Amino acid sequence: MNNLQLESLLNDKLSPEQIKDYCPNGLQVEGRREVRKIITGVTASKALIEKAIELNADAILVHHGYFWKGEPQPIRGMKGARIKALIQNDINLYGYHLPLDIHPELGNNARLAELLGIRVEGGLEPTPQSVAIYGSFPTPITATELTERIEKALNRTPLHIAPETDKPIQTIGWCTGGGQDYIELAAQKGLDAFISGEISERTTYSAREQEIHFFSAGHHATERYGVKALGEWLATKHGFDVAFVDIDNPV
Repeated sequence: MNNLQLESLLNDKLSPEQIKDYCPNGLQVEGRREVRKIITGVTASKALIEKAIELNADAILVHHGYFWKGEPQPIRGMKGARIKALIQNDINLYGYHLPLDIHPELGNNARLAELLGIRVEGGLEPTPQSVAIYGSFPTPITATELTERIEKALNRTPLHIAPETDKPIQTIGWCTGGGQDYIELAAQKGLDAFISGEISERTTYSAREQEIHFFSAGHHATERYGVKALGEWLATKHGFDVAFVDIDNPV
C-alpha cells in the first residue's frame, strides 16, 4: 500500500475531521511511497526514530507527533534533528492525537477501560466527541484494589489522592494523558473516582474537597495502548508488518 492510501485508511478508521485538535492528524512527514513495515509508539522521539531506522521501517505511527498549536515554527534544534532523520531515511511519520484518544474501539480511553474492567457508559462532556468518559465497575471496589489494578495493567504505581471520606469506588471517570482538569466534570456528576495520566497542584484540592478519588497513572503509561491497538488492527486486517516499540518514559 502506498503512503497516501495508508493515510486514507487511517482517516477512515479514526475520523479526525470530526474533532478539533491541537495538531494536524494524518501524514505529518512524507517519506517513501511504498509502506510495508510500520513502527508504532507513543511519541515521535529521537529514540523511536532511531529504532525505526534500525528496523528498516517504512513508516512510524504515533499518538504524539509534531507541529503542535503554539509551538515555535522554525525547524531547528531538537525538532529539526528529528525531522532531518526522518527525511534522510525516507521514513513516513503519521500522527493521530485526539482521534486516537476517543475512538470507541481502539482509543486510549477504550483500551484503558478494558484493561481495568470498567464498563463504558458515556462522555463527560456534552458532545458526541467527548475526550473524557465515565463508566462503572460491576461491583464496588476499594481504592487499594483499584491502585493494584492500575499497577498491574500499566506496570506503574499510580499516585492516589484520597477524598476526606475514603469511600468505595463503583462509578468512575477517566481521560488518558493530560486530562486531570476533567476531574471537575467528574465531581459535578457525582462520580466516586477519576483517573488521568497527569496531576496538577490544584488537582489534590479538587479531589479532597469534592469527595472524589483521583489517580494519576502516568501520561505515557495511559497512552501506550491506543496506538498499539491501532497497529495490531493494521497488521491483522490489512497485512502490514507492525512492531510496537515502547520507549521508556517514567511520566
